[in-house]
Amino acid sequence: MLSVGSAHAQDNVLACLITKTDTNPFFVKMKEGAEAKAEELGVELRSYAGRIDGDHESQVQAIESCIADNADGILITASDTSSIVSSVQQARDAGILVIALDTPLDPVDAADATFATDNFLAGELIGQWAAATLGAEAENARIAFLNLTPSQPTVDVLRNQGFMSGFGIDLADPNVIGDESDPRIVGHDVTNGNEEGGRTAMENLLQQDPTINVVHTINEPAAAGAYEALRAVGRENDVLIVSVDGGCPGVQNVIDGVIGATSQQYPLQMAALGIEAIANYAADGTLPEPTEGKDFFDTGVQLVTDAPVDGVPSIDTTEGMELCWG
Repeated sequence: MLSVGSAHAQDNVLACLITKTDTNPFFVKMKEGAEAKAEELGVELRSYAGRIDGDHESQVQAIESCIADNADGILITASDTSSIVSSVQQARDAGILVIALDTPLDPVDAADATFATDNFLAGELIGQWAAATLGAEAENARIAFLNLTPSQPTVDVLRNQGFMSGFGIDLADPNVIGDESDPRIVGHDVTNGNEEGGRTAMENLLQQDPTINVVHTINEPAAAGAYEALRAVGRENDVLIVSVDGGCPGVQNVIDGVIGATSQQYPLQMAALGIEAIANYAADGTLPEPTEGKDFFDTGVQLVTDAPVDGVPSIDTTEGMELCWG
């Protein structure tokens, strides 16, 4: 099922926004950013979202609708970053500009451009912070990984492998989750990026090893669920949870001690830049350029924590709340 909305149209430039869900605060803010910029520029916006994170078929249907409507551009956060490529190619063959937001396609050049957080760096920052916070005890860590979906979309892989790199774990194949041999890794489970999934995944991994003391989560809703599972067994105060997003509820959870540190990203900027790029493309065929030295346009990331460590740049929760979303 698709949920569809539209911004007020002022001329004949048509853009589509396709997100993974319309409930995750990250995608809610992304939609708000797209709507505000579309209204400012006089672009008609049609928005689509899947029922849950991982709802690939809804995204395929949304692309088909955008092609049928002769859209000028599509902004997409793909649930399945490789399987969506054939549908994306159909849109590009129809002359539609396709921009990946937040989640690079696999391969990245399957889209005309990508506007995203450096998700590997986002993971690396929380991995470095966790290792430095534990100090010498990092060598004895028992780590649980609460990932996104079984299809391992690029955003999932990048954050997961970035955390491992920051924590000092040998990645094996950096494009694959779960092939590492570090004995500190208890295991991996998937959360679908929501609180219920985070709780269930944490419960499953605690059954494997009740001594887990570090938890990497794909996003802050999953982190909140993990915390509830830990609280249910009286372990909420002796497990270090780290995450990625930087939404206002997540930053509040850093303040409240639910999350130790989170990497903050900026979805409103991603979406606004995407709408601008579609408007420019419709006007004169201009294609967006990536950040120098990268294969995507980097929209920035900052570590948010009230327990800073030497050597890992961060901002505190006061600044994090000023920059947060959702």
